[in-house]
Parts: sequence; structure tokens; C-alpha cells
Amino acid sequence: MSALLGCFHVCLFTIIHNGKERKSMLLQRQCLKLTGENKENKRVSREMSCLRVARSCISARIHLKKRRKKLLLFSHPLLTLRGDGSSSPARPVHLDCVKASEQCLREPTCSTRYRTMRQCVAGRESNFSAVPGPEAQGECRSAIEAMKQSPLYSCRCRRGMKKEKNCLRIFWSIFQSLQGNDLLEYSPYEPVNSRLSDIFRLAPIIAAEPASTKENNCLSAAKACNLNDTCKKYRSAYINPCTSRVSASEICNKRKCHKALRHFFDKVPTKYSYGMLFCSCPAGDQTACAERRRQTIVPICSYEDKDKPNCLSLQNTCKTNYICRSRLADFISSCQPEARSISGCLRESYADCLLSYSGLIGTVMTPNYVRSLSISLSPWCDCSSSGNSKPECQRFAELFTDNRCLRNAIQAFGNGTDVGVWQPQPPIEPT
Repeated sequence: MSALLGCFHVCLFTIIHNGKERKSMLLQRQCLKLTGENKENKRVSREMSCLRVARSCISARIHLKKRRKKLLLFSHPLLTLRGDGSSSPARPVHLDCVKASEQCLREPTCSTRYRTMRQCVAGRESNFSAVPGPEAQGECRSAIEAMKQSPLYSCRCRRGMKKEKNCLRIFWSIFQSLQGNDLLEYSPYEPVNSRLSDIFRLAPIIAAEPASTKENNCLSAAKACNLNDTCKKYRSAYINPCTSRVSASEICNKRKCHKALRHFFDKVPTKYSYGMLFCSCPAGDQTACAERRRQTIVPICSYEDKDKPNCLSLQNTCKTNYICRSRLADFISSCQPEARSISGCLRESYADCLLSYSGLIGTVMTPNYVRSLSISLSPWCDCSSSGNSKPECQRFAELFTDNRCLRNAIQAFGNGTDVGVWQPQPPIEPT
């Protein structure tokens, strides 16, 4: 019986069975009710039925664990697996790509292969078919394989670092060469390994009681920012270009506004920037509070435009810019939803998701709250005129509009909770 209840504990706190929370909870309640029956002649068969449900939950948990491990290995190619299946870093730290490139160029062998690889990629269409001659194609492949042993293979960048754009340019040239694709599933940024609980411990503006009993947290967050020199400095630095009219036809300089917003979210401590961006609203003041939260990034300049582009077109525009492309890849990786996770996130990190979301602000993919009392977010785009690509467009748009991971992360910050309270518990061993 203890083993059975242990399985239910895992199922309840770790897995959303088949992606349907109501069905999972119903099955669990039915099983728990059955195990509480006093009729001895029915107890055994009912326990066996419950055990089958628990096994399904555990099976789903194992599948989810494998998905996370696969994502980890793709994101960090120099991680190696021990015999017990756990991962350990083959190198203590990742070099940033600028330093890795400089180091490679100082070594004659690495430098030669690096230059060869860049020449190959410049003329590459598919499998080096644009490179003339089988001998040259073989040389390209050899150079690519050799680069996997260089520091460039595992290099990463840091958000807001000096020479960030140059670092990202190097990363994407290496990544696209080695991976041979144009996907945005793997982040070029060094993992931060932060937790929302770290922010809560430092942020006096976040209260512990539910949002319905709080004052207007968005107003409190704005006041807290004005009392902090760093936050006040960088907030003023973006308010000015985002609200200054350039001409009769231009309400602002969007490029300068975006750059100042990126500096704000890159430089200001998250306890202040998140407090303004992800603040919760009390039940009695939803409309005014939600509008204050929506106005945080001065959307009339940074977000809105005369026309709404198609979301896939906006994505393609974003991919041509190293900063936007990287921030979008980081968001897709860090906020990837997972139906079988109780947190809603594949990576089980609300802090990573919120960091990657805030990183998009100040790019052409800048998201914001739509005019709604609920937590509904979207970039300035839609899926009209998508033609046969409408399903693909809708899937991309739903990364913002219907992303359970992102929505839960924002609610968790506003309520002062963290994914850590839902860490998976091991099943109780049979006695």
C-alpha cells in the first residue's frame, strides 16, 4: 500500500497524465477513494487498477525526463553521461565565443580549419553541394569535424555583454555549420541557473499573501524603481526616446527606444524590472493596474505600429538580426511548454522563462500584454494572409498567446511562488 501511495504522490506532483489535468486528477481521486474502501473482497482488484494508473504516470514522468536530458545535451554539447546516466560537464566553463574565436585564431591548426569552415559555409546550400568538387567537399566536412574539438564548439554568450552582437555572430556561424540547420530551438546564451526564490528574497515589493489581498503591486513596483538609482537612471533613459516625437509622421525613434529598453532589462536588477513587468493586480483594481503594467514598455512606440505584419514574416525579420534571433531562440528554449509537467515548463524553470521573455523586449519581436484583464501576451503580429502556412503561423503565435509555461511563470512571480515548491519527489520504495 505504501508503494502505491508513493506512486500517486509522484503522479500528483510531477505529471499531468496525457496532458489533461482534469482527467489525471479525476483518476487519482478515484484511485484514492478505492484504496480507502473497507470491503476486503474488492480491495485487491481495485488496488491493481490504481497501480496501472500510477504506472502510466511514472511512465510519462520517465518520458519527460528523457526529453529534458536530450534538450540539455543539445544545448550543452560538451556534457558527457556517466555510467549511471547522469550528466557532468567535460569542461568547467564555456568560453564566450569572442574569446574562443581569438584563442582559435592564435593556434595555426585551429585557425586554418576555422577559416576553411567559414569559406565552406559561405558557399553552402545543402550538404556542401554548392562547393565545387568532391575533394573540396571532403575538406569542408573535415574542417567541420575538426572544429568540434575546438573551444568554439561549446562557446556561449552572455546577455548584455560587451561585443554581444559579435559573440552571437560567431555562435550562429559555428552552430549552423555544425548542426546544419536554421532552427531556433537552442539558446546561444550561457545558462544563468537562477531561481525566482532568489529574486523574492531580495525584493521587498513582493508580498507573500495572494494578489487579491494586496495593494496595487504595479504602482508599488514603479515607486520602488524610482527609489533605486540604477532603475531610475535606466528607466529615464528609455522613457525619453520612447516618448519624444521625431516628426509629424513619426511619434518616436523606435530604434533608440528599443536599444534603451534592452539596456533597461539587461542592466537593472530583476527585482525592480520584473516588479514592473510581471506585477500582479488586486481584484478590486484590475483595469487600471493591468493598463499600468501594459504601459511599462511605452507600447505606443516600442510595440505598436501602423500595420500588423504576419507573425511568420516578423519571425523571418527577427532572424536576420543576431540580437533578435538569439533572444527569440532563448525564449523558445527557456519557455518551451510541456503538458506533462505540473509547472507547465519543459525545463522546470520559471526564472529562465521570465529572463528570456524580458530579453525579447527591445527587438522587432517585442511582446506585450494585449488589452485584457487576463495574462494574455503577443508580439505585434497576427496570422492573417498566411495561406497554407496558417497552421505554422498559429503554432508560432501560440508560443506567446497560449503558452502555459510563460503564463504560469508570470503568475508565480506575481504570487511570490516558485517552481521549486513542485520539485518531483521520488516514489516510496516498496516495504
